[in-house]
Amino acid sequence: MMLRRGLLRCVGAMAVTGLLPGSAFALDYPVRAARLIVPFPPGGGADITARLIAQWLSDHLGQAFIIENKPGAGSNLGTETVVAAAPDGYTLLLINAGNAINATLYQHLSFDFTRDIEPICSIVEAPHVMFVTPSFPARTVAEFIAYAKANPGKVNFASAGTGNANQLSAEMFKMMTGVDMVHVPFNGGAPALLALASGHVQMMFADTLTAGEQAKGGTIRAIGVATPQRTPVMPDVPPISDTVPGFSASSWWGIGAPHGTSGDIVKALNTQINAALADATIKERFAAMGALLLGGTPDGFRKLIADETEKWGKVIKFAGISAG
Repeated sequence: MMLRRGLLRCVGAMAVTGLLPGSAFALDYPVRAARLIVPFPPGGGADITARLIAQWLSDHLGQAFIIENKPGAGSNLGTETVVAAAPDGYTLLLINAGNAINATLYQHLSFDFTRDIEPICSIVEAPHVMFVTPSFPARTVAEFIAYAKANPGKVNFASAGTGNANQLSAEMFKMMTGVDMVHVPFNGGAPALLALASGHVQMMFADTLTAGEQAKGGTIRAIGVATPQRTPVMPDVPPISDTVPGFSASSWWGIGAPHGTSGDIVKALNTQINAALADATIKERFAAMGALLLGGTPDGFRKLIADETEKWGKVIKFAGISAG
């Protein structure tokens, strides 16, 4: 009996100090600074999202989560960095819609995203909005379709570059409506929006984080939002799906880690990210940017990635786009 009590006391002490198998990661992580790879330049919706979450993790997990911007190759460069990192929770990736797109767009990637990255938690999405230059005659999505069909090949749409999410939203619009439009790619979202505002192109899909300020200033005009319901940031803009049933598109972001990362680490980070999204200050910051909160489980995020990969794969094949 005394031996049994002694063993129980020993086991209890081991549990408290985190020495039991399976509990070490939950209690010992993180013990040093971690880095969050953002595969885009500083500034913009992706960078802002990453910095808000990294600050929360730093404040609540007791170690710094440092942003490392690593743009290039349509976000593949940053993704490749995380794929090659040790699966120890100290190198994380800001996953974005581009990762789902690139799975089909690029034929010779050095990694398989769905195999090599472990989803942790989705964060937010920013709905895509159909914008036109202010002088464009169509005031609604239905009028736009009628105009484009009456003027095949004469409506130009801008994007932030070939294979970018805003190009694919327009290509999906073409696929679902049968309109004939001409793609004009630019080197980034800012010059594309400038071209739209000045009338050099007639239409562009852009997310609410990227184009919200221009829309408020009246330099571009929103005629449809790519969500099933109206979005709080643009309550007067009707859903495109009212005219084109099933049309839906958004930019979205979440956190992932190299495949093989401990389930305890994934759980700890998922818990903290969901807690951040429940915080009033964080909610207000994202709402002010026009972002919609996501959150949820790692499996839920995995399904989002799989669904988006399938959807955009169909659009890419329809449009015949390839980035090599």
